[in-house]
Amino acid sequence: MPMLHAQALTKSYTMGDQTVHALRGVSLSIESGEFVAIMGASGSGKSTLMNILGCLDQPTGGTYALDGQAVESLRPDALAALRNRSIGFVFQQFNLLPRTSALENVELPMVYAGVRAAERRARALAALERVGLAARAAHTPAELSGGQQQRVAIARALVNAPRLILADEPTGALDSQTSDDIMRLLATLNAQGMTVVLVTHEHDVAAWARRRIVFRDGLIQEDRAQPGRPEATALEARP
Repeated sequence: MPMLHAQALTKSYTMGDQTVHALRGVSLSIESGEFVAIMGASGSGKSTLMNILGCLDQPTGGTYALDGQAVESLRPDALAALRNRSIGFVFQQFNLLPRTSALENVELPMVYAGVRAAERRARALAALERVGLAARAAHTPAELSGGQQQRVAIARALVNAPRLILADEPTGALDSQTSDDIMRLLATLNAQGMTVVLVTHEHDVAAWARRRIVFRDGLIQEDRAQPGRPEATALEARP
């Protein structure tokens, strides 16, 4: 069974007297352990699809199942619980709370999940260690570089042990060297078994993935396998 399975997804918005068709019947499946890049121009439908895959929005038509669970049948509280349990989100602008430490930012999803304070701290520290930032746990976002802030955001995405990372333009606010560092981290997580789906408009970022899906006018224009960057392939070859 695919981890993500969408069938004939449509999404329409009404803007004044105009109807915008963001998705026009999109079907795709993503298996556990895949590393997928979704590309397309602004308005192509890629971000709309990402919001539906992340259970942040509902389609107008069609069906979507996450880990075999039909998402459109879930009540809002059940949908939020599924999202918190199964998906880790990484965004372009990091979305960190500015006045709280890296550790407290990483703890936040566990607060919503009702995890006790001692366990929250231990798991948050372990997640920061995993992304190489345990030594910066007490620092606020203002005391961290952009790349470090994104690593905190990735640690936050990992802390509830999701099976899926959804990353929306995760390197869009970073310089090229820092972008490579973040993509190497995502490739490492994928090599360890994490499913990674990212939206990007940058071809050098998409090159890290092993599958590329290109959107145009609300439809999939291209869906093909690709070799991935040599660094990512080397990570997969490690015992």
